[in-house]
Amino acid sequence: MDYEYILDKIYQKPLNIDEKDCIEYLREIFEFHLNNTPYWRDKRDTIDLDELFQGNLKEIFERIFNAGIGVSEDYLRNNWLDFVPEGYTGMIRFYQSSGTTRERAIGHWDRPYSSVLLRYLRESLNKIYKLDDIYNDSHQMRALAHGPYGWYQDEISELVWSYGGILYFIGIETDGLKKIYAEYGTEALLRALKPLVRYTQRVLEKDRINTVRSAPPLMSLFEKHAENIETIMISGVGINHELFSYLRETFENAILIPFYGYYGFGDLIGIQKGDSFWYYPNFPFTVIFPLKSSDGKYKISAYHERGQLGVVIARPELLIIKMEDETALRVPPEKPFRWDGFGDPFRGV
Repeated sequence: MDYEYILDKIYQKPLNIDEKDCIEYLREIFEFHLNNTPYWRDKRDTIDLDELFQGNLKEIFERIFNAGIGVSEDYLRNNWLDFVPEGYTGMIRFYQSSGTTRERAIGHWDRPYSSVLLRYLRESLNKIYKLDDIYNDSHQMRALAHGPYGWYQDEISELVWSYGGILYFIGIETDGLKKIYAEYGTEALLRALKPLVRYTQRVLEKDRINTVRSAPPLMSLFEKHAENIETIMISGVGINHELFSYLRETFENAILIPFYGYYGFGDLIGIQKGDSFWYYPNFPFTVIFPLKSSDGKYKISAYHERGQLGVVIARPELLIIKMEDETALRVPPEKPFRWDGFGDPFRGV
């Protein structure tokens, strides 16, 4: 299975993926990596795919996490090359995690995955937030984004360009920033980011920015130009009901879009539901369920019950099964998504 086939045959309509499609895709990806990828090839004799892939997706997911085949965080951080398929002929690029809360990890994407991610983002943003009605030939997206270099910069660039927009990208050295923010607050964070503050102010004085991609502690930088802001895409520590209340009061003309970002798969689209925020993976490449441990076995949490996030990243160039040190609620499908999501994720700093 390669990306040309995936994009032409499987992923033409990203929001129409059903459970059967997802299971068939996952099995093919597992089979490929068991034969070609060092970490998974070492486990091949202990994995019976016929036994693993029985039943519905939730049963399969639980069976995967109870099979003892997941990768630990420490192993992944120190042995990332074990997860690259031998002889893989795609366009591999290695990215780092942001390092805002812990030591940076390294992972890889094949370049066509950016096209997969763009389809998911565009389809979701247009269905939920109607961005294609706002930005077109008669009204250009003029965006400013803050964030780490790497996948994040690539993703936001492709997204803005797909709407015919232009982008100012102001990069951040993100190591340890969440700790600074948690311990000392917004003013200390902005002092640590003096160049970002200066360049942001310079751009806002010269250009009429209408789209912002940033993190909660940095939104105060846009207050003086609030009347121009039409779209705010936001992720990171601090996304909650109080933040969105402040944003709605301050940026009265803006659509607010919560994102959940992770270096292994990029951004996931969020939806505000009352005081909660629900996020939906880009099936079938990323499958996420909150899990609870009972009698030494993992079981998917009940709806609206909190559990530890179990993550399966399954792509031609990468297969990762891991437990995140983050908890979230399991939440039901919400249109336009046909699969479960997770809500209100929390990770201690």
